[in-house]
Formats: sequence, C-alpha cells, structure tokens
Amino acid sequence: MNRAFSRKRDKSWMHTPETLSKHFIAYNAKFLGCTEVEQPKGTEIVRESVRKLKFSRHIKKSEGQKTPKVELQISIYGVKILEPKTKEVVHNCQLHRISFCADDKTDKRIFTFICKDSESNKHLCYVFDSEKCAEEITLTIGQAFDLAYRKFLESGGKDVESRKQLAGLQRRIQELETENTELKCKVQDLENQLLMTDASYSPTDSTTPQSPCTDIFDMIPFSSISPESTTPTRNGSPHTPIRSSETKKDLFGAEPFDPFCCAAGDFPPDIQSRLDEMQRQRWRGSKWD
Repeated sequence: MNRAFSRKRDKSWMHTPETLSKHFIAYNAKFLGCTEVEQPKGTEIVRESVRKLKFSRHIKKSEGQKTPKVELQISIYGVKILEPKTKEVVHNCQLHRISFCADDKTDKRIFTFICKDSESNKHLCYVFDSEKCAEEITLTIGQAFDLAYRKFLESGGKDVESRKQLAGLQRRIQELETENTELKCKVQDLENQLLMTDASYSPTDSTTPQSPCTDIFDMIPFSSISPESTTPTRNGSPHTPIRSSETKKDLFGAEPFDPFCCAAGDFPPDIQSRLDEMQRQRWRGSKWD
C-alpha cells in the first residue's frame, strides 16, 4: 500500500549515539504552525493538519506575513523549537510525549510530528517546511527515539521517571518565579502609593509660627530681663546693660526715660539736684527725730 507518510524504519541511522545522547543535532526550517488533532497518530490525521496549516499560511502570505524561521535541536530528550537569532525556546517537545513523526511523500519539503501538550494534555500536530532536510530531520528524530528506548531498557525505566520529575520541578520553578515577579510588582505599587499619600498630607513648605505664651488677659507677660540680660561681674554685682548706640527717640527728638536702666548720673542736672535736696532734707529730719 502506497502511504504518503512513513517512519523510515528501514533506513540506517545518520548520527553517532554520543552526539544525540550528550549533545544535539541542529536544523533550520520554516515553521508553518501547530494545530490540535483528535488522535495521537495516523496518516490521515497529519495529512489533514498539513492541508489546514498550508491554507492558513497562504492567507497570511497574501497579507504580507512571512513564514517564520526556526531552529530545531534534536536529542534523546526531545525536540526544541528555538528562535534562530535570540535562541529563545518557543516550544519544548519532550521525546516521551511525541507519538508520531513522518515526512510527506507528496511534498518532500514537509515533515511533521504529533506531541501531547504538558499543560493542556491536548495532542498538537507540528508542521515544518525544509527544502532539503525534511527526510533527514525525520530520520534524526527516529534515531533519537531508538536511543532513548535503549537507555530506558538499560535503566529499567528509572531514567525516564527521573526526567519526568525533573520536568515537573522545572515547571514548578517557572511558576514560582512568575508569582515572585508579580508579588514584587504589587509591593512596588504599594510603596509608590504610600509615598504619594505622605507627600499629599505633609507639605514641607508651610511652617506654622509658634505664638508666645500669654496670661489670662491674653497679654504677653512682662519680663524685667531684656534680651540684653545683665551679666554678673567678678564681685557678683549685676552689670549695667550697655545702651545701644542706636536709641530710638520720641516725637520731640528726646531720648525716652527708662527708670529701670538708668544709673545715678544718667538723670538731667535739674532733676538730679532736686533729688539730692530731697535726700538731704530727709536725712536732717530723721536726725532731729
């Protein structure tokens, strides 16, 4: 029976086992896309997927969109689909999840494989276009299957189970990193909101002057000690405050009289003589008594 797709079991392997076990084989191809299929394998299944994706690619090409180029890295652990320039992994198809692989006999540029998605558990058919390496890529994936199966038999299935656990841990780590990034963004937003709130309720340019203490009559209490407070001399007697050279004068140009800050020689001559006369009379009176 003439089959459009075959798995090439009668072909000899092209690469050394060490290359696929310790490293990988890289190929360049155009990625037509992937689509969900109902069955994990089958010729008619992949043929319908190829037809659907080719039609979709023709529409996108008429709209000016180019078919994206990718790099395939094939090893005993799976098939990685990377962006060729940045080497960013677009899809990571683990080998134990790939259920079918074949190239198209009617179009030798097309090859495809079916892989079960690790998150949605849906079967997806991946379709590629390689002008010269379609058959070789299919053979390389088949060789990776053969080597992985032999390793499985040698380890008694422990190696495959370890890879499954490792893949699960890697997914969990990625989920935790995503949650950590989201929490950091939330914390930063909260800090920004607190800073904005503090700035709105505590203005820095307005200062309230402190009012002086007043008594019960709202009068500022009188203090006999002026800012130019008297300082004691060496013998303990208070020192007479020095008058300012810039003394304010009244309306008639005379200096105001301050009884608290005047010494004996500070009075005018007529007032001073009158005071001396009153003191002598008082002394005489007290002597006669």
